[in-house]
Amino acid sequence: MSIPASTEHREPDIAPAVERAALSVVVPLLNEVESLPQLHTEITLALATLDLSGPAEIIYVDDGSTDGSARILQGLFDVDPRVQVIQFRRNFGKSAALAAGFRAASGRLVVTLDADLQDVPARIPSLLAPILNDEADLVSGWKADRQDPPSKTLPSAVFNRVVRSMTGVELHDFNCGFKAYRDEVLDELTLYGELHRYIPVLAHVRGFRVAEVAVPHRPRRYGHSKFGPSRFFRGFFDLLTVLFLSQYTRRPLHLFGLIGVITFGLGFLIDAWLAFVKLVLGQPIGHRPLLTLGVLLIIVGTQFIVFGLLGEMIAHHAHLSNAGGRPTDYSIRRVLRHDSSADA
Repeated sequence: MSIPASTEHREPDIAPAVERAALSVVVPLLNEVESLPQLHTEITLALATLDLSGPAEIIYVDDGSTDGSARILQGLFDVDPRVQVIQFRRNFGKSAALAAGFRAASGRLVVTLDADLQDVPARIPSLLAPILNDEADLVSGWKADRQDPPSKTLPSAVFNRVVRSMTGVELHDFNCGFKAYRDEVLDELTLYGELHRYIPVLAHVRGFRVAEVAVPHRPRRYGHSKFGPSRFFRGFFDLLTVLFLSQYTRRPLHLFGLIGVITFGLGFLIDAWLAFVKLVLGQPIGHRPLLTLGVLLIIVGTQFIVFGLLGEMIAHHAHLSNAGGRPTDYSIRRVLRHDSSADA
């Protein structure tokens, strides 16, 4: 029995091919076996209406489906040379699926859409138009007439209003999966957790032009929504993450230092007043809860300032040593691609 020269685990290569495509269509999916054949047909028809200066590619990212979607994707790969398939070992979430699709995409333009047939591929040219006319770098779809129950539309309306007010990005629908990008935008995006909801915000912070186009939205025909109530809690914390990353990632002391100075200042004023009461008025202060509060505020304020300084050191070190790196928040089972053999 021969012993392999190396037992090191090697992740399947999803880096784009040397030959660049004019357009990459990235479709993240989870358990959409009924939708995939019709979806692929509609995408193919939409691509046929485009006057592309080069080849197009369609990248399906299977986020751990268990319903036979992999079998359908294998069939699409076998008959359509434009198809690539990335199959995760298990469900890692939409952000991870998009990150893998973006990494594999070679197109100068990239379009994303959901696989549930609620997005209409025929509107791909409408999404691309502002980019082709040099009016935008990222175009987000707006489901103006959304065909979902109130249990989804009402929370979504609140979510969009909160994000607009907190980020200053004037979009009606941040979470629409139907979007178009220049490839430069994707080069500067890092997705994990639930950050796919805030892609327009992340792009806006980097200085890219963000636009919005109204798109039709169809009722769900097959399956059911993959997102439960917990997405709102995760989305809230990811909003805090986006706000921090967009405003303070390179200057954490500005946030923690501000909180620390305010807290320390309140504690100092309280204790200064108590010192006046003790030294000038001659009143005892040892039994006053205010004394404990003042000391506690001074200690907490000092800690916030120290946290800010440590954050500055970490950010500075990361800036100096930033050489990029491979994503680590998903694991790929296999990759199907026509220009190279698949890694099992």
